[in-house]
Amino acid sequence: MEAALAALAELERVQTQILERISKLELSHLPQNAEPLPSSSPLTNDDVEARLSNILRSNGVNDFFFKRVSSDYYDWSLESRRDVLGAASVHHLCKSIVLVNTQAPSNVIDCSDRNNSKYYVVVVQYTARFNAETVKNFLYALNSGKISKKKFNLRLTPEETSIKLTGYEHNAVTCIGMQTDIPVSNFG
Repeated sequence: MEAALAALAELERVQTQILERISKLELSHLPQNAEPLPSSSPLTNDDVEARLSNILRSNGVNDFFFKRVSSDYYDWSLESRRDVLGAASVHHLCKSIVLVNTQAPSNVIDCSDRNNSKYYVVVVQYTARFNAETVKNFLYALNSGKISKKKFNLRLTPEETSIKLTGYEHNAVTCIGMQTDIPVSNFG
């Protein structure tokens, strides 16, 4: 039993390495849908806040605010995060994750077809468990069953790929103002 578990762990490690290499290769051919972020110097929190504020206001969202938290924020309990953010409950706390469809046909390399994209952003409540099967069923229904469920295998995108696609670092991904126009869904 122990040998079988070790073999499965090694297989998962190799598969993850392969997915990361495939993602890097695909990203080198991915068309950019947005203005590139400045590479000469990193964006400051004020730059990001100003850019996001402009995006929100230009889309008619006027009631919002940003809250800066300490670097150990993700080590805090959900109740502490709720309190510092002023959320109504811990169920209002969400995260955005970038997924890659590892079973997409070879001609699906970007996000140009929102119903059959290589990448998706999913917003999930912290108190909910992410269920890839639910997302797969949603995409199957979205395509009226024209694309087989076998063509949807959603996995967490490698961090480097997520950063390049969204323009946001780990634990800072938001579905607003991403570098690439990735389809977004909420589940949880």
